[in-house]
Amino acid sequence: MSVTIRLARTGRKNLPTYKIVVSNTRDKRNGRFVDIIGSYNPTTSPQEFVYNKEKFEKWSKTGALITEAVKKLVEGKYEYKKYEPKKVKASKEDQEARNATKDNTTKEEKAEDQSKEEANEQKEEKKEENK
Repeated sequence: MSVTIRLARTGRKNLPTYKIVVSNTRDKRNGRFVDIIGSYNPTTSPQEFVYNKEKFEKWSKTGALITEAVKKLVEGKYEYKKYEPKKVKASKEDQEARNATKDNTTKEEKAEDQSKEEANEQKEEKKEENK
């Protein structure tokens, strides 16, 4: 049975915490595990990383594979980066099309406003004539 020392995600949505676990390589990331070695909380400031050195050394000596993330955590070189999706910039053609539609709507609104003003003026003139 080959085993790995890896991170198993716990915590709620958008607030991850991790357990450092020893599990069979064929098991799921958050599936069954053989032993819990420690924990890692990247959301606190400073990031909180606690692990049992004796258990870690025991499993690494018995031939457990260690993932890159766990290696870096143990060495103190791991930096957690929150995923931020890239914002897509609109092309010039799209921007021109948007500006054109804005101009058209403003022209239409101006025309409507003018027609309303003219209608109001005509009504006022008729009222004055009737008096």
